[in-house]
Amino acid sequence: MADEVTKAHSAREGGDTIFGKIIRKEIPADIIYEDDQCLAFRDINPQAPVHFLVIPKKPIPQLSKAEDGDEQLLGHLMIVAKKVAEKEGLAATGYRVTANDGKNGGQEVFHIHLHVMGGRQMGWPPG
Repeated sequence: MADEVTKAHSAREGGDTIFGKIIRKEIPADIIYEDDQCLAFRDINPQAPVHFLVIPKKPIPQLSKAEDGDEQLLGHLMIVAKKVAEKEGLAATGYRVTANDGKNGGQEVFHIHLHVMGGRQMGWPPG
């Protein structure tokens, strides 16, 4: 946990991110879904048996900086999360969708993204 907090507090907004490089196919990722607005790929440090991220191709740094015009795109991310979770076999037992915002929210990459985790019982509170 402390390592994740350190990573979040050292992350900086602005500039290119690892997610931008994944979108442009400059670095590899296990992409499990892609359309013209977003893509989903498996997390390289999974916290559950199934753990993938859904990211928009538009670089929005964090949820608190989204604009009213991003409403349709953000809704699309949620629908894609649902569809990919179904494809990954999570619909029958449930899953968690999380969006971290800012340093205290644990955000490590300043490009908005949804974490979708399942395949085991999730605890509450999350941390």
